[in-house]
Amino acid sequence: MVDSANETDHPKHRKRDEIIAFLILAVVIWPILSVGIVGGYGFLVWMWQIIFGPPGPMH
Repeated sequence: MVDSANETDHPKHRKRDEIIAFLILAVVIWPILSVGIVGGYGFLVWMWQIIFGPPGPMH
């Protein structure tokens, strides 16, 4: 049996949950993921240059 009071609150509750999920993604997850990806790429380039030397013509 479904309570009619819960049916009217459901859309507001769902919208609030979606806003919270969006804010968590936008403010926490994406910045951390972005820094991790850029930092990981930078680390790979750094290690590559340590092993194989800097780019450019060899003398």
